[in-house]
Amino acid sequence: MLLRKITIGHNNKGSSAGWACDKVVVDDMGNKEVYEFPVNAWFDISEGDGKIQRDVLAGATQPMAIVYNVQVMTGDIRGAGTNSKIHFVMHGRKGIKNSGKLFLEGGTFERAQIDIFNVELLELLSPLSRVTIGHDNAGISCGWYCEKVLYCPFTGLEQVFPCGRWLDEDDGDGLVERELYEMVSLRQKKQKKFPWSLWIWTSEIKGAGTDAQVFLQAYGETGKSDEMKLESKSDSFEQGQCDKFIIEMPDIGKIRKLRIWHEKRNPFSGWHLGRVTLMKTLTREKYSFACNRWLDINEDDNEIIRELPATGKLVPEPLPLIKYRVTICTGNISGSGTDASVYLNIIGDLGDTGERLMFMSQNNANKFEKGNHDEFLVEAVTLGQIKRVRIGHDGRGGGCGWFLDKVMIREEGQPEASSIEFPCYRWLDRNEDDGQILRELVPTDDAVGYHIAIKTGSINGASSDSKVFVKLYGEKNDTNKMLLVVSDNDLGNYFETGQTDIFTIETFDIGKINRLLIGHTNEGLQAGWFLDSVQIWVPVHGLQYMFPSHRWLCKDEADGKVEVEIYPSETLEIEKLINYEVTVVTGDVWTGGTNANVFLQIYGEEGKTELIQLKSRSNNFERGTTEIFRIEGLDVGRVYKIRIGHDGSGIGAGWFLEKVDVKRLVMAMVKPEKKEEDKKDKKKKKKKKEEEESPGELKEVVRTFSFPCGRWLARDEEDGEILVELRAEDYEDLEENSYEVHVFTGDMLGAGTDASVYINVYGEMGDTGERKLRKSNHLNKFERGQEDVFTITGMDLGPLKKLRMRHDNKQANAAWYLDRVEIFDVKDETMYFFPCQRWLAVDEDDGQLGRELVPVDEAFMKRDEDEEEESSPAQLGLEQKAMSTTFTMRVKTGEKKSAGTDANIYAILYGTKDDTDHSIMFQIFMQIC
Repeated sequence: MLLRKITIGHNNKGSSAGWACDKVVVDDMGNKEVYEFPVNAWFDISEGDGKIQRDVLAGATQPMAIVYNVQVMTGDIRGAGTNSKIHFVMHGRKGIKNSGKLFLEGGTFERAQIDIFNVELLELLSPLSRVTIGHDNAGISCGWYCEKVLYCPFTGLEQVFPCGRWLDEDDGDGLVERELYEMVSLRQKKQKKFPWSLWIWTSEIKGAGTDAQVFLQAYGETGKSDEMKLESKSDSFEQGQCDKFIIEMPDIGKIRKLRIWHEKRNPFSGWHLGRVTLMKTLTREKYSFACNRWLDINEDDNEIIRELPATGKLVPEPLPLIKYRVTICTGNISGSGTDASVYLNIIGDLGDTGERLMFMSQNNANKFEKGNHDEFLVEAVTLGQIKRVRIGHDGRGGGCGWFLDKVMIREEGQPEASSIEFPCYRWLDRNEDDGQILRELVPTDDAVGYHIAIKTGSINGASSDSKVFVKLYGEKNDTNKMLLVVSDNDLGNYFETGQTDIFTIETFDIGKINRLLIGHTNEGLQAGWFLDSVQIWVPVHGLQYMFPSHRWLCKDEADGKVEVEIYPSETLEIEKLINYEVTVVTGDVWTGGTNANVFLQIYGEEGKTELIQLKSRSNNFERGTTEIFRIEGLDVGRVYKIRIGHDGSGIGAGWFLEKVDVKRLVMAMVKPEKKEEDKKDKKKKKKKKEEEESPGELKEVVRTFSFPCGRWLARDEEDGEILVELRAEDYEDLEENSYEVHVFTGDMLGAGTDASVYINVYGEMGDTGERKLRKSNHLNKFERGQEDVFTITGMDLGPLKKLRMRHDNKQANAAWYLDRVEIFDVKDETMYFFPCQRWLAVDEDDGQLGRELVPVDEAFMKRDEDEEEESSPAQLGLEQKAMSTTFTMRVKTGEKKSAGTDANIYAILYGTKDDTDHSIMFQIFMQIC
């Protein structure tokens, strides 16, 4: 039989027990065979990997091993620890193979302590049938109480071998060695990690070595490894030295690249790396990585991180190294710069760059100052199509908060037009916006908003003072852990008993959500938390997810967990929305900014969005600034106009609006790029007729609709309006128009009102939006028997279809009897008649404060003047009913105590064509006892 391997080691006794073994030669004199076992390693607990025993293969030029993780737990009883030398034997399946006696060096085996060992063997032993554990019974206090042994190889099969007995000559049965058998019910499956042999060659040039801590990460076709710290007990990475390591990695497919780095940025920690080799222990897959460069802040390109493409027989074509030019644009608002350390990770479909410190700006000595555009070069193995970036800072230093406008990335040497833009326009500041100092940015068309409603339970002590975080897992990808710092509904103290807090997270599209990780930091006086449920709605996908929880997240309750994965019990379809990016430019004129609340409504050929407030937690709409907002709204088709304005709140509310841009995805025909033709092709084309050009391919592209404004929205400037309608620059079919609105108050006792009156006029080409009737031909508006005339300016509505009138029911004399409204279309010189003859009052008629009116023929109005007053309302009712639809609505108030309300309740009906606005009000909600 041929000799295959040997086990060699020593007992670590004596004053100089350490030993460096070069090789072992065995002469089989009977069979006349000579075997050579190369070792070239220390057998010393203070050198190399600290091992004093090794398996060595015959003829192996490179050491190979499989790593087994062994955890030994000493019991929690008096005198349980030992000073004896512990040995261990692993027995394979059916007990045919075993590891031989292994000495567990470096453990302390103290009471209630777990000692962890990485045992290297050349045999694959998993699962184990049993283990043998014992000690040499030497030294003072040699008796030992072993609680259990945990064994986990790369296969991911964790086995538990309970003991719970003394190994002591003077206690129990007097045995100092026991055989332990697995408790199968405790067996667990963990991620498989395969053993790899790693060799790192430091160059032989002067000063090539380093004493810095070195890290490594590998990328494959199906994933990436963890970041691994390369540790050794001897001096590693010395000039001209080859360092050997055994590492474990999950199955990541064929290796594409390696990232290797150190963390010392001082003048004497530089390292000149020659090359790296990786070999999979079980399959002998081998990859080589050439470097021959400095990792040094004073050499080469001053970087201490390198990406190396894989080469070798398994790699048909190595991936190229690319330099990416990164432009980071700091905002131009007050206090937007930072002195904190900024980190960036570029993520593509072939991997990522890892977290890179933005250390050396190519164009600015003082980085990330207000208004700066700092440029950096990031070298990496090609990322393929860049999908997103992760950018943040360390939060250190005074005034470390940072307002980031955007990040732009392109390959070095490519034109600026090829840059991929990642807009941000938000603070990275613990005291601003949502408190985040790390953000994931995606191109405008790829962003998805996740709205998360978290309900705290109603049981006693359910609330928490801790910070709550979430992580979403989807079918395409998963997010980072994200702290929920600032809520949308801003209820003050978050996660209070019985309370629902709503948060919005904007990140990349992770696809359909399949689970959610939620937990807290376990900080504060009352850290424990009872989580009732979580709802997540994703309007861009048209989906809502329900996650029941009904459990404690508390160290002192239930299972003691403070984070948990929960799964959706139900997925509902909701109205699907799309993303719009709205860019608002405030004019650079004196006092041009505003602190008022700004609202926007988008109109398109297929409908309109809701009235949307443009808000963030930053100081928006300052003089000369550009703000970008991502909003979700209905798909309105081609955008032809917007309505934008503010509520006039705050001191100096007047605002000079320069322009607005609205971006959205549209389907368009994209022609293929024309390839350069050679001379032969050109000659052939002279002889033949030209073929019809390809119409192109239908693709999603970003389209921008521009709305120039260049005017004041202020009560004390120009026409005094604080709301304006703007037409899209490229929409020629739409013209401006003016409408004279004549409002007739009835001639009866108490008919006038002091409330604020609002009107919305509808035509075949849209509506005016709700406008406050402010400037009348009378100083005191809406008095008994009075005609008030107003002018409304906006885009042409075409033939008018209806209008809505309402008032806000404020002031002492709010009740109002509206006789009629007449509207003169200035452009078409047409008068429209809208009779009403009803009260708008909570204590008159049907209690409604709003009315929807439809136009009638002028002949009807003249006939009405000739007939008796008593018959007019009945005839008017029939006329309006013929042009309207009646909806019957029943509302049932709950039977719980105090279920009723004295408040004014409104309802809005939404249809495929339109909605009813706030015109429906229910006057009385009675409590049912």
